[in-house]
Amino acid sequence: MKRQLPVEFIYQLFSLFVAVILVHAIYVSIIRPNASAILEEQAIQINSNPSYVPERSAYVVVRDFEQETCFILMLWAMSLMGYKALMATREKKVMELDLIPLNQGTSILPEDTREFSRPIQALPEEQQSFLLPRALLTSLHRFRSTRNIQDVSNAVTTICESESDRLDSELSMIRYIAWAIPSIGFLGTVRGIGQALGQAHQAVQGDIAGVTQALGVAFNSTFVALLISIVIMFLLHQLQLTQERLVLDAEDYCDNRLVRHLQT
Repeated sequence: MKRQLPVEFIYQLFSLFVAVILVHAIYVSIIRPNASAILEEQAIQINSNPSYVPERSAYVVVRDFEQETCFILMLWAMSLMGYKALMATREKKVMELDLIPLNQGTSILPEDTREFSRPIQALPEEQQSFLLPRALLTSLHRFRSTRNIQDVSNAVTTICESESDRLDSELSMIRYIAWAIPSIGFLGTVRGIGQALGQAHQAVQGDIAGVTQALGVAFNSTFVALLISIVIMFLLHQLQLTQERLVLDAEDYCDNRLVRHLQT
């Protein structure tokens, strides 16, 4: 576990750096030039034809800095969730291994725990740090020292509960990003309304172009932020479901493949 923390931290920083570079490059090269061209074309059409109704363009909706920040946070959160999902998938594959080889009707005595621990200890070091190998090894060691089946069952439950708490706490950064995205959208709304109020004197004189553009910033930023937040929360709940199933499957594996075969 100590070796995984620096790797995950470096991955978080690297994924944030890549998200900033990628999104900003797309905005500079594609979104903002197209949005500016569309706005200029619409201004020409409005001046030449007062009854012209401009169409809503996706480039104009996402062109502001608040939307860019929201997309950066979205990619960052997706990369973090992808890393967590990959780790859960790798732990899931360990459960397909026959870590406790037993024949039909075979029982495990306290004297046999050393022999049954060898297949688990032969796993690569990274796999030994996964939930299931740790739970099995702890259970076998507990059974050898206490010779009490109830203590083994309690040890399995304790390890699975602590793993569930750890997985839940590691999602705090993703939850913060999911909270920050709509907050940034509301900041864009406040900025747009402030700009609209600052140009109210122009609207009184009959020029409402600046006011409408500022209000567009306000509503577009909130719209994009809330839409992204819905996607992030859906993926987050799917990740939580995957992790909860992983813990439950590990506990069932220990109960069915180990605890029920113990005999004093």
